[in-house]
Amino acid sequence: MERLRLVLPTAEYKAACLDYRKEFEQHNDVMHGTAGLSHMESFEAWLKDIQNSHLEEELTNDRVPATTYLAVTVDTHHLIGMVNIRHRLNDVLKTSGGHIGYSVRASKRQMGYATEMLGLALEKCKTLRIPRVLITCDQDNIASAKTIKNNQGQLSQSFMHEGAMIEHYWIDLTEEA
Repeated sequence: MERLRLVLPTAEYKAACLDYRKEFEQHNDVMHGTAGLSHMESFEAWLKDIQNSHLEEELTNDRVPATTYLAVTVDTHHLIGMVNIRHRLNDVLKTSGGHIGYSVRASKRQMGYATEMLGLALEKCKTLRIPRVLITCDQDNIASAKTIKNNQGQLSQSFMHEGAMIEHYWIDLTEEA
């Protein structure tokens, strides 16, 4: 039974998103998969940015089309985590970042939510026709590696990048897999 669903952010989630960011700040934690929520000057600026992030003509610099989702509980709509799906890879994402970034608020970790979120994100990748999904994590992030492996992630390589050991996992979404 699914406990979560992925929804697109809207103005009605402003308080929930700001509370989510505050929880990460209180734990001095990094917010992966939030499309820059941690450093946006306002919720409204962030929302506008992510609402246009799937449009090629709206992208600048080295950005690729992407969709950001909120992972909310099915029953109470409580914000548990966030997922960012990059529709394709560029050189930066091929090294560090991959197709999917995600995070779970500290108070809801070690409850299986990350595994469920990643599974839901992989279903979205299928609709985007991404046949193989690259997910990266720091080698010392045991929880993330476990989440990826729980979703059929296969370790392909480990390497040093900017002072951290990075692991690359691939998940094959083709019918034959």
